[in-house]
Amino acid sequence: MREVADVMRRYGDAYVEKFGASIPPSHRRALRDIRDCRTEVLGGHVYACDRCGHRQYAYHSCKNRSCPKCQGDDTEAWLAQRRRELLAVGYFHVVFTLPRELHAIVRRHQKTMYGVLMKAAARSLIKLAADPRYVGGRIGVLAVLHTWTTALGYHPHVHCLVPGGGVTPEETWIAARKDYLVPVKALAVIFRGMFLDMLRKALPHERIPNTIWKKPWVVYCKPAVGGSERVLRYLARYVHRVAFANSRLVAIGDGQVTFRYQSRAKGRRPWKTMSLPAAEFIRRFLQHVLPRHTHKVRYYGIWHPSQRPLLRRIQLATAPAEIPSATEDDGATPMESPPAAASENRKCPCCREGTLVLLETLPRRTRAPP
Repeated sequence: MREVADVMRRYGDAYVEKFGASIPPSHRRALRDIRDCRTEVLGGHVYACDRCGHRQYAYHSCKNRSCPKCQGDDTEAWLAQRRRELLAVGYFHVVFTLPRELHAIVRRHQKTMYGVLMKAAARSLIKLAADPRYVGGRIGVLAVLHTWTTALGYHPHVHCLVPGGGVTPEETWIAARKDYLVPVKALAVIFRGMFLDMLRKALPHERIPNTIWKKPWVVYCKPAVGGSERVLRYLARYVHRVAFANSRLVAIGDGQVTFRYQSRAKGRRPWKTMSLPAAEFIRRFLQHVLPRHTHKVRYYGIWHPSQRPLLRRIQLATAPAEIPSATEDDGATPMESPPAAASENRKCPCCREGTLVLLETLPRRTRAPP
């Protein structure tokens, strides 16, 4: 199977040589990690079959959050944690996008503006939902940052998961309407005002185009899929999705990378193919690598970490039968128990009768001296 790592191995050095010092440290690290992921560079383990002697090498993963191969375990760990915080109510999926005129400003100041974007989206939702005409209570918002289109273009936007209801000052749960949360046109106006106000305060010397006041800002809202577990799985796809999946690669060679992408046409979104010079493909991919210490997922309202006691009380009030007891909640999480793969015998893929036994641990390759 073709992988992004193959592109990095073939053309990564040429990309670094071409752009040199202009490459941010986070991009350099992502390029290096993806290239070395699950290779002898990162070390690993050697297993041997106790029957036929077959040897199997298992190399370590890079664990970079931009690597297409390293998100499965993170997704399961995230799901295990979020199951303890989910409310047994309906949910809404809300998406906030920015006008194209602001993309350049956000890209130049990613570390600052990504936080501003997520905070403005959450605050506008919380403000409008507090209106008694809609929800009339304090809601929870789980915000996930995305920056890409399917063709790897730059398109910063935020996906939000919102429970269908809110909490009054008396800590009473108020359910929202089943298929309606807040009016999206009013939400877009509030979001625009909050974002631009926060932008001016964060970057007072940046020139903001006047045209953004004359065009509508796009905010999308719809009920999420039903069932708490389906809601979690649905959101996990957004939380740990990276800009590009290996399954979309079609061909690599002659300095070109060909991949599949979905058209943004309304209605059906047919798959098309695009070929780019390898350096341009790497550039597009790396522009979606977040700066170091930038949080991709943030929690607001009743889902904020400081509101865990309140959230616990609301969980018990809305669905006491589905929430684990307090003693269980304070105990070990599912991630603290040994993984199933570690306790089961590994069958030999060669003879299919013997068991793979750990033979040797391979150290990580040390960096050569300068």
